[in-house]
Amino acid sequence: MPSEKPVDVVYTWVDDQWPGYRAQLAQHGKKPADLDPARTRDNLDLMRYSLRGLEQALPNLGTVYLLSCRPQIPAWLDTSHKRLRVVHHDEIMPASILPTFNSLAIITHLHLLPGLSDRFLYIEDDMIPRPAMTLENLVSRDGLTRVYPWKYPVPKLAEITDPGRLSPWNMALALTDDLVDRRYGSAGRRRQVCHTPLLIDRASWQSMMEEFAPAIAATRESRFRSAGNVDPASLYLWSALAQGRAVLEDRKASRRISAYVPLEDFWPLTLIALLRARSREIAWVNFNDNLGPVPSRVTEWLVRRQLAAWYPQPSSFERRADRALA
Repeated sequence: MPSEKPVDVVYTWVDDQWPGYRAQLAQHGKKPADLDPARTRDNLDLMRYSLRGLEQALPNLGTVYLLSCRPQIPAWLDTSHKRLRVVHHDEIMPASILPTFNSLAIITHLHLLPGLSDRFLYIEDDMIPRPAMTLENLVSRDGLTRVYPWKYPVPKLAEITDPGRLSPWNMALALTDDLVDRRYGSAGRRRQVCHTPLLIDRASWQSMMEEFAPAIAATRESRFRSAGNVDPASLYLWSALAQGRAVLEDRKASRRISAYVPLEDFWPLTLIALLRARSREIAWVNFNDNLGPVPSRVTEWLVRRQLAAWYPQPSSFERRADRALA
């Protein structure tokens, strides 16, 4: 059963509107996908609302870490908060791999955050906790990590005849799946895992980095998602299942507890997903940016209205001036 001790939380965040950031992207990016603003923009202040939801759902929080590239910090964030710690990439990552724009590479360093609790919660800035969220959603009463499968199967590496046609994300999943099969034996056709908050045992995360060191090194050396990368989150969960440290939930449980809202320029798709997210007692909502270079204003308005309706009151992590305006 999850510990009653305060749990530290780690957010990763970036905003491509920060002065000079787009120039860095253009300098290092070699493919159109490298410059896709859907990977780097912060046009909806999602982390602000994620923190509001998290503080309400899990009031017994420890330190909240923000891991970002120097010198980025959200303008609304109260950096004087006694339970906030901002860490920039260059504090825990070697200069030889910086700057990096690869989230898969960044999160392989989470265990190096100074002072981090033995167990911590990793949340990407596009995940919004809802009131139903508890640590028991993530870990069973007997201490097993809950793994929530998504509807899409993972491509098998041996079946991929033209890797160039697959996205770096799907290639990373296929390589991760193959690594786990070769280490622990085949588990058949896996499904992708739902995009959820991840409760991580720090020692196990570090051990995983050492166990799969060549694949982790290749991932870290990629400034953008590339062929040869692995997905650390899937690697952690699939390894835990293979080791008997996790339990695989069914698809019904996944649909009940987790909602996926795609941000689309064709706004009715986003609206339908928002309505579904509102109609269930879910524990968290994942917003996935599929918007083009000039996002739909209707989509942005729909999402901002829903977020404000869910969480109108600022969290304690917002600057006093921003809290006064709320």
